Amino acid sequence: MSRQTPVLGPTGATDRALAPDLARGFMLLFIALANTVWYLWAAPSNGPTMHPTPEGGLDSVAQFFTIMAVDMRSYPMFAFLFGYGMMQLARRQEAAGADVRSVNALLRRRNLWLIVFGFFHALLLWMGDVLGAYGVAGLVLGWLFFRRKDVTLIVWGAVLTSLMTLVSAFSLLALPFVSETDGGSGGFDISEMAGNIGDPSIASAAVDRVANWPLVSVGQGLLGLVVPTAILLGFWAARRGFLEEPGQNLRALRWVAVLGIAVGWIGGLPEALNQVGVWDLNAAQGLMLAFPHMLTGLFGGLGYVALIALIAHRLQERGRTGGVVVTALGATGRRSLSAYLAQSVLCAPILAAWGLGLAAYLTSWTMFLYAVAVWLVTVAGAYAMERAGRRGPAEVLLRKLSYRRSTRAVAEPSGPPRADEHQERTSA
Repeated sequence: MSRQTPVLGPTGATDRALAPDLARGFMLLFIALANTVWYLWAAPSNGPTMHPTPEGGLDSVAQFFTIMAVDMRSYPMFAFLFGYGMMQLARRQEAAGADVRSVNALLRRRNLWLIVFGFFHALLLWMGDVLGAYGVAGLVLGWLFFRRKDVTLIVWGAVLTSLMTLVSAFSLLALPFVSETDGGSGGFDISEMAGNIGDPSIASAAVDRVANWPLVSVGQGLLGLVVPTAILLGFWAARRGFLEEPGQNLRALRWVAVLGIAVGWIGGLPEALNQVGVWDLNAAQGLMLAFPHMLTGLFGGLGYVALIALIAHRLQERGRTGGVVVTALGATGRRSLSAYLAQSVLCAPILAAWGLGLAAYLTSWTMFLYAVAVWLVTVAGAYAMERAGRRGPAEVLLRKLSYRRSTRAVAEPSGPPRADEHQERTSA
């Protein structure tokens, strides 16, 4: 006898691991803090970051914390979770009886639709879209590495990290010899990337965003090396269940949390000190800090993931996973795509010059508070949907597009479930 078991459908909320959702939910706060800085179009940056010259002590505090702990530290963490989720999705599908070919096709469809989502996100709202970058990286790395051995993932992760370390070392060694004339005002100006935010024309701002979107997607998704490295490490970690079974990986998670966050914060100090005027560098020298800042951000992002996994383990041990805060953060993580897009809806039309232009009246610290408020609104919305038993609208749409054959069934022998079935059915 056999029974027909539907496969290729989405993961149920009760089958998901807590740590990935908790991490996504909390780190969306850092995404909001990092992105809203770009909306300060009325006070353009003239340095290596988008942060304007601080107008007082509160501005300096907000900028110092954001640069040291947030900038280029949140998106590597999401890239890691993206790779982790790809591997867990594949494992869940294959455990349910799907063949390798159909699983690979599902992953390709999801990544292609992410690119489409990213395009419309850029067209309508936000030039710093990461969905396209993750979709591009997922397609390329999925093709090259998804079915490779663990040692291959580790070796290539080490190679990419070594390349970034080498470039960072050259940048730091060359720092004392770089003068204003080597870069200066005639060199690269990061504020030019955000010109569409200060454009009062809706149409021309949209054209500018779309024109830059392919460069942002390919540059951030592949050429910057941080996202590919984090995704490869996510593939590897998912095979070992680091986030599903944190209790079995406590020592490794503690080391990654302590060292990763320490490297991330220490690596963010040079740019933070330069921004608030403690370390006086010229514009060209400031640009030389960008790659070391990005490299240490990779370590910081991994450290944040490990720390939240440890917190999730402690909550589970003490039976405190049902509290309002944990439930709300987990609900936001389960709806991270919807929450991410909602941030742009709550920011772009209100803050950009082509919208209401309210960012003209904000400085760094008030924008910091606005970002926190935006995040809290998305958390409240996710919690309300959780209570109502509703999935995020963006997740529903992506699943409908990706799981186009979700009604297929495979024959599965009748009888009790395998002992490892629950472990296999984890967060995608």
